[in-house]
Amino acid sequence: MRFIQTIKNILKIEDLRQRLGITMLLILIYRFGCAVVLPGVNPHVLRQAMQEFTSTGLMQLLDMFSGGAFSQASVFALGIMPYITASIVIQLLGMVMPQFQKMQREGESGRMKLNQYTRYLTVIILLVQSPAYLFNLNAQAPGALSTSFWNVIFLSVVLTAGSMFIMWLGEKITDKGIGNGISMIILVGIIARLPEALSSEFVARLVNNQGGLVMFLIEVIVLFAVTAGAVMLTQGTRKVPVQYAKRIVGNRQYGGARQYIPLKVNAANVMPIIFAQALMFIPMTIAGFSRGENGGFWSAFMDINGFWYNVVYFILIVAFTYFYTAITVRPTQMAEEMKKNSGFIPGIKPGKKTAEYLDSIMSRITLPGSLFLGLVAIMPAFARFFGVSTQFAQFFGGTSLLIMVGVVLDTLQQVETHLMMHHYDGLMKSGKVKGRMG
Repeated sequence: MRFIQTIKNILKIEDLRQRLGITMLLILIYRFGCAVVLPGVNPHVLRQAMQEFTSTGLMQLLDMFSGGAFSQASVFALGIMPYITASIVIQLLGMVMPQFQKMQREGESGRMKLNQYTRYLTVIILLVQSPAYLFNLNAQAPGALSTSFWNVIFLSVVLTAGSMFIMWLGEKITDKGIGNGISMIILVGIIARLPEALSSEFVARLVNNQGGLVMFLIEVIVLFAVTAGAVMLTQGTRKVPVQYAKRIVGNRQYGGARQYIPLKVNAANVMPIIFAQALMFIPMTIAGFSRGENGGFWSAFMDINGFWYNVVYFILIVAFTYFYTAITVRPTQMAEEMKKNSGFIPGIKPGKKTAEYLDSIMSRITLPGSLFLGLVAIMPAFARFFGVSTQFAQFFGGTSLLIMVGVVLDTLQQVETHLMMHHYDGLMKSGKVKGRMG
């Protein structure tokens, strides 16, 4: 009954109702575009070859993020990943280049400039990736399309325009809809593959006598438990108390209240998994071109279910978690901001001592966070080891699970904010939904 009442409350709020409607409409447009094949491409020749090519490795990740458009040679085949790549590059430049650091501190005007640079870089990346995708498509499925000069130019423009249109849809969802648009598009692409994976796993267990209904129910329970663990990892924070000194301005008193700095257990989010997965693609590429005695060494990393692949993958995720946390969470800057606003941590001297204290806390909470993140990342390999199909196993962990959890929590938090603003009850009986930035 509470769920039905919550739905009624959501529909009563005109602004929220409009935002949900716009979000659904734009998502439908995106899913329709994913089914539109590039002009001149033979889908019958393409289907079987690309299905095998995108079944494992980085290609599987790209196809998952694009909602299957990558393997179908859709006009949206390159998806939103070029924009994400450009965003990461601009973010990293903001940490090392003074010009970009200055723009980050300029507020809204600086953010608009950075967004514009991100778009320009996205176009450059797309103009490089589009011809590479087309030639690779022809190599994997000979005869699927013509690789004449003008046809490659034409299709490259179509692919570039398709990805830029997806980026525009994401921005419109952010502005006019609900949730973060880019993250929502990735979420839709991942969820689009869930019904097929679930149904194929159900058929395999029941029809093909691979454990029956009991085994399928055990898989669903384990999936629920892993998802709950991912929620805990995403939500986990260490609250550091901060006391602000009292100030008397005129007849009013300011400050004097105790607040908290929420230091996240997994401050790096999914970035370590993405970096590690991209790096693990290098041994696969070398193994494909290697000849002779070195081929055996590199071939050990070809099997994504293999022991050495997952051990190295786990270590890389732990290392990248520390690296990305170090460049995104800056204790020195936080200590300076606290000192500037007359804030201090009880029992800790302002300035350098505060920075060292925050750094020591981040080091301690990052260790269990990185280990648990690495465990979540290799969970699909454990699932495949116990007989779960490759298609269904990818939902047991990795990037897809963490993205789904994070985006859903953020979206629910925004919906709850609208409900609370209009004096309705939240989505939970006690407490509030906390998104990644909550």
